[in-house]
Amino acid sequence: MELVERIAASPHFEEGYAVASYNTSEFKKGLKVQIDGDPYIMIECNFVKPGKGQSLYKCKLRNLVRNTVLDRTYKSGDSLDAADIATIDAQFLYKQGEVFMFMDNDNYEQYELSKEQVADSWKWIKEGTVCSMLLYNENPISMEPPNHMLLRVEYCEPSVRGNTATNLTKPVKLETGAEVHVPAFISQGDLLKIDTRNGEYVERVKE
Repeated sequence: MELVERIAASPHFEEGYAVASYNTSEFKKGLKVQIDGDPYIMIECNFVKPGKGQSLYKCKLRNLVRNTVLDRTYKSGDSLDAADIATIDAQFLYKQGEVFMFMDNDNYEQYELSKEQVADSWKWIKEGTVCSMLLYNENPISMEPPNHMLLRVEYCEPSVRGNTATNLTKPVKLETGAEVHVPAFISQGDLLKIDTRNGEYVERVKE
């Protein structure tokens, strides 16, 4: 069953189910809300006070399932339902085809994420990596790797002996299959610290 179908079938969507809500005075960046049955995160919210009439809140919201962006304007006093969002620590187990398997570290429940949900984060995870997973109505919708990962260089062109300059770079392939640019002195087999937020090399780690 597709993720959207599983979410729609959740008991949280039964008629009469009471959910918390946020009014415009509580609107802020990072707020997680529910619109038309989908979870959104508020990525921008600007207060506008026109010369006449009610105050307005111009908001940008990103759909946490489809990754689309929605522009909405709300009047002072409007409200949005809170999204039933939880964050858990989940260990990456393995990849099978285009499915990534994770396990909740607390109760050992396993979750599947598609390659679309994992997005570019696959570049920085390996078996055993503990990631932050987002659940909506108890269904996984996305994950984030740790901010920094230690990953080994699987292949690169030979380094030049004695060259320690950091302004010269070259591409290398990491053990996860990701490619990053690193200083020219890096060698195959080196362990590197990578910033997963921007995919950039931080330093070579001494072992």
